[in-house]
Amino acid sequence: MNAKSAPLAVPRDEARIGRRRFVVLSLIFFVTVLNYADRATMSIAGTGVVKDLGLDPVMLGMIFSAFAWAYALGQIPGGWLLDKFGARRVYGCSLLLWSLFTMLQGTVGWLGLIGSTAAMVLFGMRFMLGLVESPAFPANNRIVSCWFPTSERGTASALFNSAQYMAVVVFTPMMAYLTHSLGWEHVFIWMGALGLVATVVWFALYREPLSDRHLSPGELDYMREGGALVDLEANRKQSKPKLKWPEVAQLFTNRTLWAIYLGQYCITALTYFFITWFPIYLIKGRGMTIMEAGWVAALPAICGFSGGVLGGFVSDYLIRQGMHPSRARKTPFVIGMALAASLVSANFVDANWMVIALMALAFFGKGLAAVGWAVLSDTAPKGMVGLSGGVFNGIGNIAGIVTPVVIGYFVAATGNFNEALWFVAAHGLIGIFAYVVMAGRFERVEIRMD
Repeated sequence: MNAKSAPLAVPRDEARIGRRRFVVLSLIFFVTVLNYADRATMSIAGTGVVKDLGLDPVMLGMIFSAFAWAYALGQIPGGWLLDKFGARRVYGCSLLLWSLFTMLQGTVGWLGLIGSTAAMVLFGMRFMLGLVESPAFPANNRIVSCWFPTSERGTASALFNSAQYMAVVVFTPMMAYLTHSLGWEHVFIWMGALGLVATVVWFALYREPLSDRHLSPGELDYMREGGALVDLEANRKQSKPKLKWPEVAQLFTNRTLWAIYLGQYCITALTYFFITWFPIYLIKGRGMTIMEAGWVAALPAICGFSGGVLGGFVSDYLIRQGMHPSRARKTPFVIGMALAASLVSANFVDANWMVIALMALAFFGKGLAAVGWAVLSDTAPKGMVGLSGGVFNGIGNIAGIVTPVVIGYFVAATGNFNEALWFVAAHGLIGIFAYVVMAGRFERVEIRMD
């Protein structure tokens, strides 16, 4: 069923049809909060790491980018693993491994390594962290595609995607406290240990729709009638079709899919500024202390979370009012990316409260625009939902390779963040171009079988 023909969800008695799908959404939200908290650990510990290990801004930029190198490269293999083995096993193993590699980063300071040697070891550990985290967001997308009808998918996707902001709100002050009181190594140790606990919770609670004994028949019918791919995992187990390269290649030749990929690249560039250099910008560029930066960084993140939830809600509301899903998804994206580009205005103000207000507005806009996963759920070809998510997130996360390194060079060359903010803001305008000019109507892509 494509996005155009998917029936609009008719309001029903939630108590009668059940709410198991929202329990599943809460679970992937919780895991995604940990996902983003673990990848953001270096941004909080970064000033302590630079001081204790003798690193320079370029080295730190390379360490920041190491995660994204592996994360981007692992997306397509991660998506293939999801299509082959299912979300429960692949996501659970991913969570276990990324928690272990998070903990290992905390041991570098105890090994006595300094300078380029320490940088290389941290680069390797961050690289492995990115590699094992790579199935996470394609898995989220696959789970939402299985569990949620079209008219609820925008909100569901926005919620798991907004977990990145909640990670900042919940864990940034805590990680700043650990760095200040116990040392930066403890940030990695405690966050990794929390992930190991979450792994146990994941395997205890998550099942596919047809295997979940807590899912009522009424809710299952509601999901299926609304366009949820409830049989996706069952079809995988029964048929296990082998994809041919000409079919996979169509993921790289469709113009609308490329527009979606470019939009994801642009919003990911904004994301990586906020989860890598933003706290350091507050400390080095605006003269705040590590504790002030930890608390202040949480304020724009609250706005980002609010924008993310609102973007999904608005797009789903517009669909329920009869608007085509394509237009309903594009509207919050365009408005949000325009607001995100406004962060460059921080170059022209002196007061820190104005900087925080502008960054909060940009965070809100970036959150509002974060409908890309809902768009992919609406357009990904059946049978390649995991692989499509891998391609989408892999291309998008090339921005995670480029952005930290480019910002690092700008800071090293100029001693300030002015050019870096211009560079980040430009991605908002490019994203608007992708969705307005490049993209056609968002509908389920039909793969041609030769």
